[in-house]
Formats: sequence, C-alpha cells, structure tokens
Amino acid sequence: MTINYQYKNVQSPTKITLTDEQTAGHADHWRILTDNMSHDVPEWLQQMIKQAAIPKGLNNNVSAKDSCLLLSENQPCHINQVLAMKNGKPECFINAYPCVNGPYGLTCTIERMIVNENTHDAVLRLRSTDGSIIYAFDQLYTANRHLYQQNTPYFVNFSAWAHEITLSEQNEVIMVEDEEAIRYHRAFNDIVAANDGQVPADIQEQIKNWQPVTEAQMAPVEINLGHMCAYLFGDTLGQEDEAWCQGQVIGKQETVFNDKTIILFDLVILREQDADPFVVRVGAPRTDVTNAIQVNDYVQANIWLQAAIYKENQNSQNSKVQLQTQAS
Repeated sequence: MTINYQYKNVQSPTKITLTDEQTAGHADHWRILTDNMSHDVPEWLQQMIKQAAIPKGLNNNVSAKDSCLLLSENQPCHINQVLAMKNGKPECFINAYPCVNGPYGLTCTIERMIVNENTHDAVLRLRSTDGSIIYAFDQLYTANRHLYQQNTPYFVNFSAWAHEITLSEQNEVIMVEDEEAIRYHRAFNDIVAANDGQVPADIQEQIKNWQPVTEAQMAPVEINLGHMCAYLFGDTLGQEDEAWCQGQVIGKQETVFNDKTIILFDLVILREQDADPFVVRVGAPRTDVTNAIQVNDYVQANIWLQAAIYKENQNSQNSKVQLQTQAS
C-alpha cells in the first residue's frame, strides 16, 4: 500500500519589529476627541470596563488564560484596551486606543506587519484584489496576532478617525489639450454611455475605431481635481496608517462617544474601473465644519486608517449589500 502525505507549510506574513522609541503612540489620536487628555482618557478607560466585551477576531478560543486580553465595546465608536494577564487575572495595562466600527471593506492579503510587540501596536500592509496597497492600524492585533497567514485572502473592514476633514477645493482644475488624451476621454465616455453604463470587454478596440461626430467633441477637456478620489498613505515606517485622502461622501449619520457627538461619514476614497470601491467609515467630532458636509459632497481629510478582520465577516456579501443600500 502506498500512502501519500500532503505537507502544508503555513507561514505568517513578514513582520517588521519596532522599538518603543520608533512607535508614535496614540496621544494624537486621543486629541481628536478631547483637549483634556490627562483627565478624560483615564475616566473613559475606567467607564468602559463596566460594559467591556471581548472581540474574537479570527480566534474562536479567546480565553482569560491567554497572556494578553483585548477588551472592546459594542458601540459604533469605542475604545480597545489591551491588558497583560497572569493566571487568568489582569496583571497590568498595556495599551488603549479609540476605534470606529467600519461596515465596509475589501478582500486583501497581508503582505507584512509592522509591529511593536510591547504595546501591541501593529500596522498592516495590505494588497487588495485589484492590486491597491493599503496601510491600516490593526484594531484586533492582540486577538489575531498568531493566526494571520501569508498569501491568504481576508475580508478586511476599514474605518478611520479624521484629524481634519473639509470640503475639497473646487477651484483645482486642469485643462487637457492633448488631442489623443481628449479623443480617448470622449471615446470612452461615448462607448460606456451607449453600453448602458457598462464597460464592454473590447473597449480598447472600440476606442481605436471611434471617430468624433462634431468639432465640439474634440474641444479641450476640463477636469476638476476636487471631484476625484485619492488615497496616499504615510511615508514614515510604522506610521503609514496616517493617510491623506479625498473622496465622495455617500452616507452620513451621528453617534455618541462618551457624551461627545460624533459624525460618521461613509467616504469613497478609491473608485477604479473594474474594482470594488474602497469605502471607509470616518468618524469626526461634530463641529460647524463637519456638520456642514453633506452626502454627495467631495471632501479632503487627514485620517488615521484602521482595519479589523473578523472570522464571521469572511463572507463579504453582507458588506457589499450595505454599500449598495447606503449609496442609493
């Protein structure tokens, strides 16, 4: 008898380890929510213990016997708190940071993790199925840190806190005068419009054969840069989750975080042909500026981008349905 064994070598994503000196910490993130951090944050941490929940992430076997325990809250905006455990009891405080729950996401693989193992701060470098590179702070690193696998697709929920969010500059306009660029732009729009808004498989061939009918079709094209979606991650190691973005607001609602009114914006920050849109739920304290932003507006924002990977969300159909409903 011949017995065939199949060996599967499961590896974790590449990890870059940061020291405490290289880690920025969360002071700037707490300042988004309070000007009196030394008073408010300890009080918030004490209050959350009364209604704390234990998020599982990818881990079905969360136990108080683990060396570290992640505590959270069942609120749209909440605090995650990491405690060191010994013999099933909290031994000391490790870290805490404010979070936003994000109902939308993308399927991504984890290319690498940038981690401080002392604080459990981790930034994930993610590659979406369409090839976009996204960096985000891992809300659930404490729960998921031993479970991530290399070259494995995960549905990742994205959210963010806004350091600053304002209406986009509507006067940023460029004029395209190159004839080939104009021709491509007009042809693409005409062909897609004639195809009920769908991009045909032979789009490049049809563009090649397209001919203008009127002189007006070859007039210079004006592009409003304030009406585009863009995402730029940070360029400092371990702080790539501090991003700049521009996008369109497709949803707006309010919630409360420790008696503070927070506006939640559903913001499309990448919208590419033949790819799922990159939608992020962004939290910002209510001010005159944030309150004036409306659905369909284009905004610019400096954000702290967050990611969460849950086992129960690995079927992403529900999130896509929510996106369609919210955007309609």
